[in-house]
Amino acid sequence: MSYERLPDYIDNTPMAPLLKYASEAWFLGRNNGDLPRWRAAQSKLPQITPSIVDLKESVSVGCAADLGTGQKDALTQALEGLIPWRKGPFTLFDVHIDTEWHSDWKWERLRHHISPLHGRKILDVGCGNGYHCFRMVGDGAALAIGIDPQIAYAIQSQMIKHYIPDTPVFVLPTTLEELPSEVGGFDTVFSMGVLYHRRSPIDHLLQLRNCLRPGGELVLETLIVDGPLGYSLTPEGRYSRMNNVWFLPSVDTALNWLQRCGYTDCRLVDTSITTTDEQRTTDWMRFQSLAESLDPSNSSLTVEGHPAPKRGVFVATAPR
Repeated sequence: MSYERLPDYIDNTPMAPLLKYASEAWFLGRNNGDLPRWRAAQSKLPQITPSIVDLKESVSVGCAADLGTGQKDALTQALEGLIPWRKGPFTLFDVHIDTEWHSDWKWERLRHHISPLHGRKILDVGCGNGYHCFRMVGDGAALAIGIDPQIAYAIQSQMIKHYIPDTPVFVLPTTLEELPSEVGGFDTVFSMGVLYHRRSPIDHLLQLRNCLRPGGELVLETLIVDGPLGYSLTPEGRYSRMNNVWFLPSVDTALNWLQRCGYTDCRLVDTSITTTDEQRTTDWMRFQSLAESLDPSNSSLTVEGHPAPKRGVFVATAPR
């Protein structure tokens, strides 16, 4: 399951409690009826040795010349068994997985605003299939552990790791709330696209702080809205067709939350409007996407009449 080397990185460290989530028993305990189908797709991956690997400028493994007869079709069929693919894109041996999100665009917006990742041990909360974890390792991270409750995302990550098994990326199917309180010691913790799904954003920020070593860095990406200090949009019902959105803070409100949770050097490093070029329906994610979530007569509004998605990236330091 691609977790064989995880103990080498975290045994006898504050991160060791994470090992319990890297077991078949934990996967089975999630009680998902699609697990056998996903495992069957995973088992059909052809054996191919990549001649090249690029994780720094993309997530690209192998090339067309590495493929034997019929292997591209077999690879494509196996990967299609895990549709929908939401975070990416990935390229495996001339098979391009054109994911719903251009997650590479988000990475380019933030990678030069954060502390250098070389040698760091990283936790990515709400990581999806671990796309950004692979990019973190490409930028020199010693270890990138992602957590996300969706089993399908963990298996998607394992399918990528099938061809680069020594890459120190591990996606575990769990949530931040399920982690034992003693899990900590990470140099950098990412929380991207999670805060607005939490009923208590303050508790989320405190849990993230507890995962960091003293002086470690938090990278927080969240939906934001325009407004003064203290303002936060609390949608009545859905936001952009999502029914689990609780708080969309203004920039000053988000900075205040961080400071009240004990973080220092809190700053906004990037804002961006999410476009239908960055998030859209593709052959690898065939369901409704951002275009169907916006007012068809006014793309600056969601279908519910709220401000359209705008995202901010914040960086802060854990107390020393």
